Amino acid sequence: MKDDTILSVGIDLGTSTTQLVLSRLTIKNFASAFSVPRINISKKEVIYKSDIIFTPLLDQQTIDAEAIKHFVAAQYSKAGIDKQKIQMGAVIITGETARKDNANLVTEALSGYAGDFVVATAGPDLESIIAGKGAGTNIASKKSRHYAANVDVGGGTSNLVVFDGDDVLDTACFDIGGRLIKVDKKTHKITYISPKVTQLITQLGLSLAEGSQASPETLAPIIQVLVQVLENSIGIGERSPYYDMFITNHGLRLDYVIPALTFSGGVADCLQENLPVDIFKYGDIGLLLGNAIRRSEIFKQKEVIHSLETIRATVVGAGSHTTDVSGSTISYTNGILPIRNLPILKMARQDEAQDVQPLAASIKEKINWYRVQNELSNVALAFNGLGNPHFSDIQRYAAGIVAGAAVLIEKHEPLIILVHEDMAKALGHSLFAQLPEHYPFVCIDSVKVENGDYIDLGEPIAEGSVLPVIVKTLIFG
Repeated sequence: MKDDTILSVGIDLGTSTTQLVLSRLTIKNFASAFSVPRINISKKEVIYKSDIIFTPLLDQQTIDAEAIKHFVAAQYSKAGIDKQKIQMGAVIITGETARKDNANLVTEALSGYAGDFVVATAGPDLESIIAGKGAGTNIASKKSRHYAANVDVGGGTSNLVVFDGDDVLDTACFDIGGRLIKVDKKTHKITYISPKVTQLITQLGLSLAEGSQASPETLAPIIQVLVQVLENSIGIGERSPYYDMFITNHGLRLDYVIPALTFSGGVADCLQENLPVDIFKYGDIGLLLGNAIRRSEIFKQKEVIHSLETIRATVVGAGSHTTDVSGSTISYTNGILPIRNLPILKMARQDEAQDVQPLAASIKEKINWYRVQNELSNVALAFNGLGNPHFSDIQRYAAGIVAGAAVLIEKHEPLIILVHEDMAKALGHSLFAQLPEHYPFVCIDSVKVENGDYIDLGEPIAEGSVLPVIVKTLIFG
């Protein structure tokens, strides 16, 4: 089987900085006559990395798409690459700028700069999943055959994700990071305190403010609270009275035990047992926080696994695989295709094993991973499915899907269902019976996808019996 080599571009658009990476990806397609193969990147080679620039903004929330376009054009020229040669691209927009209208602006501005662009806006939950995959936590979970969590401690937040192999079990986010307090590198005077830490200082009765002198002693009570909340976040110790105050969106469910974890993010590089001489060399509390985490109960009670990547993994591009899904494996209503760049929400096997109500609750909860700045976009719901399902299983799946996806159905978003096992035709009939009359939906099987993938569904061909499908996978370096 011939390997394909493609040129791909990855662009990270964050709240404060933007970076571009060009990569050469070697793609192995494990094709089979009966299923859509999952693409396998056998080799990735970063051939160019741009300088990191400040994200160009028109105002606090709107990306300057023209400036991004000029930046991309300049980087292509610097790298000596013709834009016609780039087949695939991926843009990930995170933080304050992760909004639907920004994604649309960027998509428009960059059309023509790669054969096909996937533009993803990531809220806290999706950021957690991306960071965990970059750290290789899912691989660690697979190898050890038990749950593993990743704690991505950045400047302003700590993003958590729990994996059961490739299945994403749970996510969380806390306002804990190395830049919640900024300090002048030379004078060691405090130059910034985040709103939540300001609140904490008041409640602890401390006399710290912007302009105060910072030292390990004066900052110790704050660091202690931040570390206790992080310990609590993975189920260690008595709950801090400040736990709820530092939740960004929600904590982990913790109706399970986490035996092992990885760390990523800027602060992960500061997990030293001994403090350096210059503790404020980064102009913040990152080194103090990292040192306190290293000496905390987390390292005493959990197995801490070395992560593949500590600083947040950057997207280096995207690979795709095109195939046709035909015949008995599809059910769809007319008039809703084509659909492009729909993010995949893959349910965990243990979600699928549940009765209707808990299955619906799991779907409802996980759809919110794709809620960004309170906006919800459509997703394709993916399931493993069952090899030989009974009629009652089909009914249970359909009822769980219809109840769980109520928020999408209310918005009249087309319902897109992907199943790995061969049960789409029967499931499609059951969905048709349970959905509102004439409701638009597509149900296909023999497709293998994971969280973080995207899918295109083309217009039906061969008198409606065949659907062209493209599965796109974001590649991280």
